[in-house]
Amino acid sequence: QVQLVESGGGLVQAGGSLRLSCAASGRSLNRYHVGWFRQVPGKEREFVAHISASSFSTDYADSVKGRLTISRDHAKNTVSLQMNSLKSEDTAVYYCAAGNAWSRSSLSYDAWGQGTQVTVSS
Repeated sequence: QVQLVESGGGLVQAGGSLRLSCAASGRSLNRYHVGWFRQVPGKEREFVAHISASSFSTDYADSVKGRLTISRDHAKNTVSLQMNSLKSEDTAVYYCAAGNAWSRSSLSYDAWGQGTQVTVSS
């Protein structure tokens, strides 16, 4: 089983940028599709973006398209989420997840990190 750890969250002003990173141990992350999800209190976990195991395919939620970019470093065994032009509605706990299915559903992902808080002040 792969273990995941997110980092890079923090407090940023609206319009600013953050870069989240998802590091893996136990198994190579390169064999999994990796997704980023986010959650605010009282709401369901929401799909943000995902990248295929080969890095050939990426997919984004409409709310983040053009502002967030997911990428993978095969050598470092990490997946990153570059977040630009941040808005207050991007405030959430962000989770990375690994799975074998190409899906936007959180149910398709088997391994999850502990999450990292992103707070965007307006």
